[in-house]
Amino acid sequence: MKAASISAHENSFQTSGTDSNGKKFILKEISVNIPNTTEAMKLIDCTRENKDKSYYFQEETAKKKIMLHYTMGYLKGDIATLTKGHVSVPFVIGRNGNIYNLFASKFWSYHVGPGAMGGNTTMSKECIGIEISNIGPLVKIGTNLVTTYSNTDVYCSLDETQYYTKMPSKYRGFDYYANYTDAQYKAVIQLLKFLCAKYNIPKTIIAETGRYNIMSAIDFTKFKGIVTHVNCRTDKTDIGAAFDWQRVVSNI
Repeated sequence: MKAASISAHENSFQTSGTDSNGKKFILKEISVNIPNTTEAMKLIDCTRENKDKSYYFQEETAKKKIMLHYTMGYLKGDIATLTKGHVSVPFVIGRNGNIYNLFASKFWSYHVGPGAMGGNTTMSKECIGIEISNIGPLVKIGTNLVTTYSNTDVYCSLDETQYYTKMPSKYRGFDYYANYTDAQYKAVIQLLKFLCAKYNIPKTIIAETGRYNIMSAIDFTKFKGIVTHVNCRTDKTDIGAAFDWQRVVSNI
């Protein structure tokens, strides 16, 4: 899908509540106060119309970390993927800044993955997962950038610099990554503020020297704060240096 078409794609989901597999969702906008601030945050409660809850465990677990991911997809497919099987997260952030709440953040689902530092089950339980809807790494073919799914799946042209970042050096094998929107940064900042306050999680982000690297199992297990998928797995690219970390650090 071309980057220029994503807005219409997301608006279609917001209007229809139907994901890419034809599953129907009830979407309800709610407002929640961010503890210890005067700010309020808009969430969109996003639940299956048929009341299916099979994609998460209704087990309340202690939360020690928040883990940022990106979906490597587009919103309708993101929602479809995250609501089948036990691989999900409570929050998905659309490119328009909408925060879709798939289930209560006190519950859990697998999202860290097999082979992760600290163990998939243990870390999935204690890490609150946030998925940012973003296609991730891009590959240059001629004058276009395509997704990793197909050499013909054009995301944008090289002239459309608003849609991508060229890395100063390859990050985990890729030179180009899709950009995030201003609305997504604002939503990430608000959501991190909310979750850190709600669960008493430190607003600690790994120092830049190690931010894009895997941690040891001991260090990752002990860490309390905000992490990403690359900190616990070598086979992932989310979230690397194409993300404007300073913007987040300065505002949470």
